[in-house]
Amino acid sequence: MAGEPQADCLFCKIVAGEVPATVVRETETTLAFRDINPQAPTHVLVIPKAHYADAAALAAGAPQLAADMLREAGEVAADDKTAESGYRIVFNTGSGAGQTVFHAHAHVLGGRGLEWPPG
Repeated sequence: MAGEPQADCLFCKIVAGEVPATVVRETETTLAFRDINPQAPTHVLVIPKAHYADAAALAAGAPQLAADMLREAGEVAADDKTAESGYRIVFNTGSGAGQTVFHAHAHVLGGRGLEWPPG
């Protein structure tokens, strides 16, 4: 069921404290932690504490929680001093788009040039 912790979900285990992570911010509804394979000097994942499979499911099922994640992404960028130079917020939705953990999450990337298109 949407919102309920999933026993086989890596990010639900991080929220529960069963798997370690380098947490940089935490609110009542979100958790932000450093990516273990950073693609930029700032590469932080912002996740909802409640389980939703992807960004579309989150937006449909809990729009306020999606807004909480976006607000926290901005706070992460400010904390890492990338807000003024620019940062990117990326939601990969589906395996074809590179989603490997099926718990909604936003990648906050900054601290280097992030021209578009990536690659």
